[in-house]
Amino acid sequence: MILSRRQMIEAEQSAFARGSDPATLMESAGKQMADFVVQNHPSPGRCIAYAGKGHNGGDVLVAARHLEAAGWVVETVLPESALAPLTASRLEMLGEPRRSGNNFPLVILDGLLGIGAAGNPREPVASAIREINNLRQTHSAWVVAADIPSGLDADSGIPGDPCVYADATVAMGFAKPGLVADSAVDSVGRLAVADLKEIPTPDIFGGPFVLTPDVLRVLAPPRVFDTHKGMAGRVAVIAGSPGYTGAARLCSQAAVLGGAGLVTLCVKPDVYPLLAPAVIPEVMVRPVDSYDEVLSDRWDSIAIGPGLSTVHSAEITNVVRRAACPCVVDADALNVVAGDPSVLDHCTGPRLLTPHPGEMERLSHCNGRSRLDWMTDFVKEHPVALLLKGARTVIGQEGYPAAYNTTGHPGMASGGMGDVLTGVCAALIAQGRSPYDAAMLGAWICGRAAEIAIARGASQESLCASDVSLHLGAAFHSLRAGGM
Repeated sequence: MILSRRQMIEAEQSAFARGSDPATLMESAGKQMADFVVQNHPSPGRCIAYAGKGHNGGDVLVAARHLEAAGWVVETVLPESALAPLTASRLEMLGEPRRSGNNFPLVILDGLLGIGAAGNPREPVASAIREINNLRQTHSAWVVAADIPSGLDADSGIPGDPCVYADATVAMGFAKPGLVADSAVDSVGRLAVADLKEIPTPDIFGGPFVLTPDVLRVLAPPRVFDTHKGMAGRVAVIAGSPGYTGAARLCSQAAVLGGAGLVTLCVKPDVYPLLAPAVIPEVMVRPVDSYDEVLSDRWDSIAIGPGLSTVHSAEITNVVRRAACPCVVDADALNVVAGDPSVLDHCTGPRLLTPHPGEMERLSHCNGRSRLDWMTDFVKEHPVALLLKGARTVIGQEGYPAAYNTTGHPGMASGGMGDVLTGVCAALIAQGRSPYDAAMLGAWICGRAAEIAIARGASQESLCASDVSLHLGAAFHSLRAGGM
C-alpha cells in the first residue's frame, strides 16, 4: 500500500490514539533499518548516522545502536538545534563514539528530514545533505535514508535542491507516492518497507502497491512432500540464433533454477550443434524445423524471444497467437509483435510481456507519460500482463492493481538479465502461478538474487546475469526468511 503524507500522518495519529507508544514504533523502525543494512553488508564496517532533530533522527540513532552492538564502528552527526525529547533519549542509549577511518564498508544513515518537510532544504541541513552526497561520491559510502531521502518531496517525488542521493530507502510502515515517482528513482535507490504492525492499515483498496516479502511469500509456499517433476511444470524455451546462443543458455538455465520440473530448449537445426553441448545438463535440447512444431506438444508455459532474431517472424507470431498455454514474450518476440500489436488481442492463452523501455517504445510510444501510466494504458488496450523493466520495474494487468518492484541495483545494467527473468517467470507460471503473480515474484526474486551476489563478493561492475541465476536459490530463501 502507498500512503500520501496526509494519510501517513493520519495513520500514525490513529495508532497513537489506540495506545501505541511512539518509542516502540521508533525502536521497531530503527531495528529493521539496521537489519536491512546487515542484509546488504554482512561484515561490520563503519557507520555515520546523520540525525535531524525530529523522529527520523531517532530512527537512525536506534539503527546505529543496533549496528554498534553488531560490531560496527558508529559515529553521529547531530543538528545544532536541540533534539526532540524522544530522539534525544535514543542518543543517550548509544555507546561512546569510536572513530576509525579504515573500516569498510562505509554506511551512512540519513535521518535529517522526514515526510513533513517541503521545499528546498535550508541551512545547516543543506550542507549536511551535500556532505552525505560527497561521501557517497568520493568514499563509496552506501547511503540509506530513513523513510524518505532528505530533500525529496514525499508526495510528488520531486527532489529539492539539494537532495540526498540514497542507495536505499527504508520506508517506515508504508511507501509514499514520492518514493515510486519516476523523478525520484536516483534519490530513493533500492526501496524497502519496515513493517510497523502498530500502525493500522487504512481502508484504501485497489491502488498501486510495492512488492515486499509479506506480499509475495504467499506466492511461494513450500512444496508438498510427494511433489515430482511432472507436478513442477513443463517449460518450452524458444530462444537462440546464430551469434546469440548465450541468451538461450541463460533463459533455459534460469527456468531450471526457477523451479520448473522439465525444461526443453527448442532451437533451429543451425544452432542445435552449438547449444546441445553448451546448456546445463538438466536442459533438454530439441531441434525443430519450424517453431510451429512446439504447438503440438503439451506445455505448462512457453518462454519465447531471447536471442531469437526476427528472421522467422511468421512462426514467432504464430506461437504467440496460437499457444494454448501461458507464454512469456520477450526480446525479439516482442520486436516481432511490435509490428502488429493487435496479435495480442487474439491469443489463445494468457500472455506475459517483459519489455525493457526500448522494446516498450516499439510496442507503444511513451509520449511523455509516466512509466505507471504507460504500463496501465497498454494493459487497458491489450489483454495481457505486462512487466515494464527498469530501475523501478512496474507490473500490471487490467483488473489488478499496479505493483512496483523494490529489489535490484545498478549492477543489473548488463546483458542477459532479461533472459534470466524470462526463464524464471516461465518456471513460476509452469508451477501454477498466474502471469501477473509470476511477474511480481520473478522480478523481486531476480533483483534480490543480484543483491545477494553483491553481498557475497561481486561488485556492481563485475555482476553478470549468470551470477543472478546462481543466487536464485538464496533469493527464495531470503523471501521465506522475511528479508527486506
